[in-house]
Amino acid sequence: MNDNYAKFFEAEPQALKYGSNPHQKAFLYHNEGNAEFENLSQVELSYNNFLDINCATKLAAEFYDVNAVVIVKHNTPCGVALDKSLNGAYLKAFDTDPISTFGATVAFSKPVDKDIAKHASAVCLDTVIAPEFDDEAVEILKKNENLRIIKLITPLKTIRTMQEEEIIVTPFGTLVQETDNKELDKDTFKVVTKTKPDAEMIEDMVFAWKIAKHVNTNAVVIAKDFKTLSIVGGQTSRVDSVETALNRACDGAKKAVIACDGFIPSVDSILAAAQCRISGIIQSGGNIKEKDVIACANKYEIAMITTGIRHYKH
Repeated sequence: MNDNYAKFFEAEPQALKYGSNPHQKAFLYHNEGNAEFENLSQVELSYNNFLDINCATKLAAEFYDVNAVVIVKHNTPCGVALDKSLNGAYLKAFDTDPISTFGATVAFSKPVDKDIAKHASAVCLDTVIAPEFDDEAVEILKKNENLRIIKLITPLKTIRTMQEEEIIVTPFGTLVQETDNKELDKDTFKVVTKTKPDAEMIEDMVFAWKIAKHVNTNAVVIAKDFKTLSIVGGQTSRVDSVETALNRACDGAKKAVIACDGFIPSVDSILAAAQCRISGIIQSGGNIKEKDVIACANKYEIAMITTGIRHYKH
């Protein structure tokens, strides 16, 4: 275990209003080496706020060098998009699931301006996060007295890899594991179907696959043109995850791509994808029924990539 854990509780604890629920006490231990931020709103941050900020920021950090927007609700991504402009990315991400965006946390990879602030202040958001805010943007956002405005001092590029281990305390003992920072490997990244994805499709596949990494297993993400159409996770069956994601995407699934955090379990998922006219699938591979899955994808001319990397998140 990393020596940093020996110093974990040396910092002065900051008492939070309460934990996940009002009857639970909660504290924040902010140690040297943790990401630095500034609360521009002075609205109190809760235990749940920190969980959502963590989820949104780590996912936004996957796209630190482009215009990216991540929307998180209850520690779960519900909208992610990239665009030529940050405002365009924000509107695309918001359009993924406007209902879930109510009371959500939104992370931006680039500075927020007044145009974004006007929209963000007009809807009911819980927290906005960005590396910088224009002065006008701050004034507009502050008009919402309940909105938390978090300025990141530590760069997203640094946040992306600064956590080396994860720790969970259970009645059976304390679990420690390396953080899942695995990148795509050119030696295991393979096109396994006769139908080959073009460059734009591959970019959408990788985009969706990076998002699936941050969604609870069994994670399924449907995306097109650097915009999520549906995000489903936490299901006990990946077949159900695929079908639920397709139902949510509706007609938007046409010529979109599917990303899974693990392997496609059966041809049933391919048949459902074909019915919705999905163009491509990216998955870990390694299923004992892989030949049947690939054969079915070939039958319906669906391009498929296997990464050789699993991204389970329990």
